[in-house]
Amino acid sequence: MSLSRTTLVLAAAFAALTLAAGPVAAQAAKSDSVVKIAPTAEKPDADGKQVVTLKLTIEDGWHLYANPIPKDFPGVPVEVKFAGKTKPATFKVEYPEGKEIKDATTGNYKVYEGAAELKLTVQRAKDDTGPLELTVKLQACTDKKCLLPATVKVSVP
Repeated sequence: MSLSRTTLVLAAAFAALTLAAGPVAAQAAKSDSVVKIAPTAEKPDADGKQVVTLKLTIEDGWHLYANPIPKDFPGVPVEVKFAGKTKPATFKVEYPEGKEIKDATTGNYKVYEGAAELKLTVQRAKDDTGPLELTVKLQACTDKKCLLPATVKVSVP
């Protein structure tokens, strides 16, 4: 008998709250322990438009929740946000489709397994030549448990 996704996510949240109360909190596994992020970027064109790819490599047996997730879904989807000092004129993220999971308890949702590539199109502010600072929020789960969500900082040249 397998546990529902809702039960798993609620258990992870309870564990996070329980662990945060004491010194054991530092030992709680976060989702970035099973996911690696490798950025690559094209040089900005003459107008400052730049294409960035973030390759997520997910350890076997784990998955990430695809973006977007269904309304009221208990998990945390992969989400990329701008985190730098010079805000770009435009910032668009193209999330891959993901693999559909059918779940009678939480409803259908999509996940990334193995690897996923996120494509960002950024229109840099005028005269912005510094690195692009991003944050990637994610939560890794198996069919039996979820790790604590993590936010990973990524710097792209």
